[in-house]
Amino acid sequence: MDLAAARARMVREQLACRGIRDERVLRAFARVPRHLFVPDDFQAQAYEDHPIPIGEGQTISQPYMVALMTEQLRLQGHERVLEIGAGSGYQTAILAELALEVFAIERLPTLLESAQRRLQRLGYSHVQFSAGNGSLGWPGNAPFDAILVAAAAPRVPPALVDQLAEGGRLVLPVGPSDAQMLLRIEKHQGALQREDIAHCAFVPLLGEAGWAEHD
Repeated sequence: MDLAAARARMVREQLACRGIRDERVLRAFARVPRHLFVPDDFQAQAYEDHPIPIGEGQTISQPYMVALMTEQLRLQGHERVLEIGAGSGYQTAILAELALEVFAIERLPTLLESAQRRLQRLGYSHVQFSAGNGSLGWPGNAPFDAILVAAAAPRVPPALVDQLAEGGRLVLPVGPSDAQMLLRIEKHQGALQREDIAHCAFVPLLGEAGWAEHD
């Protein structure tokens, strides 16, 4: 299989043709080898338009959803970005292509370790990883110009709003498993502006400001 050709087709047909317009985002997707972020058994499906299981009950989101969330952050290259739910590290790598610094949190140690190894091998030296409760953010490195949450919260976590810089953008899915909405929240002079972006389906955000383990 010609993986480079499959990646170019993904960018053209799944992203550009479906409304992703930010050229920096499209170039990032053209550069990051998504097939290195999925299990070996799924390599042939790496550039198809659907989520892929990565173990531990988690998935790597479909390319279009990753691109949509990334584009909504409106990154210019100077930002400090917090990612909640690093998973395989694919979204982390995309953010690293577009931002000055990336701080990625993953609660599952096995996924965290493998994501960290992947990004180190690919040369992303401006990414820091942490294991922990993503619903509480990373207060020691706040504020952040942009925050992306790759898991669905029952409501917008207050800690993430607090850690958002003036003019910052928070993109996250909110709602139960059967009715999530992808939101973009911007902070201006302490006030929040909220916009509904799209219906979506993500794994739950677990933790103090997320869902309880038994929910």
